[in-house]
Amino acid sequence: MNDQLILVIGATGKTGSRIASRLEARGYPVRRGSRSSATPFDWEAPETWAPALRGAGAAYVTYFPDLAFPGAVEKLESLCETARDVGVEHLVLLSGRGEHHARLGEEVVRNSGVDFTIVRAAWFAQNFSEGYLRDPVLAGVLPMPGGDIAEPIIDIDDIANVVVAALTEEGHRGELYEVTGPRLMSFAEMAMELSQASGQEIRHIPISFEDFHANVARAGGPFVADVFTAIARETLDGRNAHTTDGVMRALGRAPRDFADFARAAARTGAWTSAA
Repeated sequence: MNDQLILVIGATGKTGSRIASRLEARGYPVRRGSRSSATPFDWEAPETWAPALRGAGAAYVTYFPDLAFPGAVEKLESLCETARDVGVEHLVLLSGRGEHHARLGEEVVRNSGVDFTIVRAAWFAQNFSEGYLRDPVLAGVLPMPGGDIAEPIIDIDDIANVVVAALTEEGHRGELYEVTGPRLMSFAEMAMELSQASGQEIRHIPISFEDFHANVARAGGPFVADVFTAIARETLDGRNAHTTDGVMRALGRAPRDFADFARAAARTGAWTSAA
């Protein structure tokens, strides 16, 4: 058993929960960082940061809901200073592909004086199965802006495996892993794969960014809608319409295909109304 304590910030989230479980399964002592954890971590309560970081040799850092939120980069800079002051040796940051504010956050970590690994991720496949797009998929629709822009959507399990490797293995410090799925897909093609996997028709509905904003606002309020719509406008312009070798470089294997994700999610009941 390895005795290096690892802090997982956002341990109740999509990536953090997977990372914490994988680390624990490998025998690493893990401090799960969330507002409700035994040693709480709250981005809105800086007084919780030092106690959560103290004693950890490494930390997984993810900012909820996104580094594009106002004040996020400044908080990340303060967190890095705290981590350095209490002796954390390695930070693994989850960043967003093609996002200006995420790049600013990456530079903060690069210049923090702490060893780092950056995992810059494409859109999450799990947004369709356990995120804000699950309810539309259940209703048989996939309303997305961006027209026929293609995205190399990635399985979060691949992200988690890359992060665990970075936290526990030699050779990953100082690396930037830009991680994508193995192929470019339009949202219409994603809808086809979801239809085949779930056994129900799911139609892609091209919508405007204004309609996207209205949909998100109904679910999460206008402030959240403002930020996520800005991210969608920024990233769904073709800038991310290429695959990368980040998963292969980090793990020595190809990333998981979206069709495999969809079939696995369907088997676990992701798109049954009781799920």
